[in-house]
Amino acid sequence: MSMETETPARGRRLIVLLPLLIFLGLAGLFLTQLLSGRDTSEVPSALIGLPAPQTNLPALEGMNLPGLDSKSFAGKVTLVNVFASWCGPCRDEHPVLLALSQDKRFVIAALNYKDQPENARRFLGDLGNPFQAIGVDAAGRAAIDWGVYGVPETFVIGKDSKIAYKHVGPLTPGSAQTLLLPEIEKALAAPG
Repeated sequence: MSMETETPARGRRLIVLLPLLIFLGLAGLFLTQLLSGRDTSEVPSALIGLPAPQTNLPALEGMNLPGLDSKSFAGKVTLVNVFASWCGPCRDEHPVLLALSQDKRFVIAALNYKDQPENARRFLGDLGNPFQAIGVDAAGRAAIDWGVYGVPETFVIGKDSKIAYKHVGPLTPGSAQTLLLPEIEKALAAPG
């Protein structure tokens, strides 16, 4: 066999092995991430520790509540919940928000995301209203400023008007107890 016929055969073998090598490399990367012990469901927020975005959203008409104004955060702990009537997980987390609203040590405000006002009013009328302020973000621009990935999301704003915590996804009784409430307690204990 001559050298000229061996080289193309070697090239064909490499081409056949290339997908396998790529697959093994990716599998190794995923395995490393999986075994790292890091919570892969947690989505970090670049806004933690920074002042809440300047927000001044109009009120949801017909609710007799103020809109969402970031200036109102100063001096008190505030939860800002991003919700929409068309969001199934928002409906699932709503009883948790109603239970949290019984604690008068903090305020619960809402950013109503890309929703029709009549649908948002019906949603709150059917399920109850845990919010003390509701701002309408019809175009979704304010949600971008807040770094919202999707609805629902909940932010803990400290007395210093800085974002202390962000919960992505629906709150459950378990996540409220183990994740959200400890962050609220930290924010309440921090100097204002």
